[in-house]
Formats: sequence, C-alpha cells, structure tokens
Amino acid sequence: MAGGCCDGCGSEPAQGNDRAWRRVLWIALAINAGMFAVEIGAGVAAHSAALKADALDFLGDSANYAISLGVAGLALQWRARAALLKGASLALLGLWILASTAWMALTGTLPKAETMGIVGTLALIANLACALMLWRYREGDANRRSVWICSRNDAIGNVAVVAAALGVFGTGTAWPDIVVAAVLASLGLSGGWRIMRHARADLASLAPPTPLPHG
Repeated sequence: MAGGCCDGCGSEPAQGNDRAWRRVLWIALAINAGMFAVEIGAGVAAHSAALKADALDFLGDSANYAISLGVAGLALQWRARAALLKGASLALLGLWILASTAWMALTGTLPKAETMGIVGTLALIANLACALMLWRYREGDANRRSVWICSRNDAIGNVAVVAAALGVFGTGTAWPDIVVAAVLASLGLSGGWRIMRHARADLASLAPPTPLPHG
C-alpha cells in the first residue's frame, strides 16, 4: 500500500464524497450484514469455531462500512479517527476469537464439515465480490485502506474456512477448524494494527510543525 503525500492531499475530502464510493459501500454493507446472519446461524448449528469467527468478521465489517459511510466527505482528521476506531475494533475482535477458539479446543466438539464447506464457499464468493468492488479504492486515505484491508482479509479467511472443512472431513478431528479460527484471529490482529498505523500517519500529517527554538 502506497504512502506518500497523496494520503493527505487537499483533494481527499472531495474524493471521499464520491458517489461511486458510497454506492459500493452500501452494497458491501448489505452483503456483509446478510452473510453475518447466515454464518452465525451455520456456525452455531455446525459447532464450528471457524464459521463463528468468520461471522463475527462479517459483523465487524458491516459496522466498518457503516462508519465509513458516516465519515465519507468529512475532513481527513475525522476519517483518520474513524479508521483508528475500526483498527482497534478489528484487533479486539481478533483477541476475542483467540479466546473463543481456545475454549472450543478444550471442549473438543467436532464441527460439521459439510456445513462448513457450503457456507464457507458462499462467504468466499460474497467477499470476493466485495474485494473486486473495492479494489479501485485501495490506495486512498487510512479510512479507505481500512475498508480494502478488511475485505481482502475476509476473502483470505474464507479460503481457510473451506480448507478447514476439508481437513475436518478428512481427519475426523476438530483441529483444522481450530487452527483456521486462530489464523482468522491473527489476520484480525495484524489488519487492525496496520489500519491504526496508517490512521496515525494521516493524523501526523495534519499536525502543525514544531517551531524551532529561538536562540
């Protein structure tokens, strides 16, 4: 992801008010909210930590898209602050998934591989559609980059969920599901950190220069 002065250019607020950008966000919001409902139900029914983790990711992205819509067109300072909030929420979500996965590892419940595979594939298609729509906006300010990072991470996570389903089916154990849930948590933590780093850089670009001492 490119840095540089373009992240803080004066033209950014006008770009943030782009109708196409807002339309893409509304579509992505609808897709993610719908997939959250599908995956959380399937995760509970299939006893799958990976599906539950992915469902929470869809919920987090729905909130992220809603925040991005709320700050689109505002000054860079507010968009960077929104990105900080999104990055922190993503990192906290990753920590929650790690704790949840550890609990499921202790209980040893075997997930349903067939449900994992079907729902994981559906989620992959949904996230690939979102990633393709957001591709052109991946080099914007921290707020836009955060949306792209979330969408990209979700597509990667869905591939892992499908692989976990195959692993559960092949081994007859819950460990592939648990390992993938841990991977999703790691993606959340790393993605959240990168979003916060870019947001801090945007805020730093707006800070007035420190005056030189006299004398």
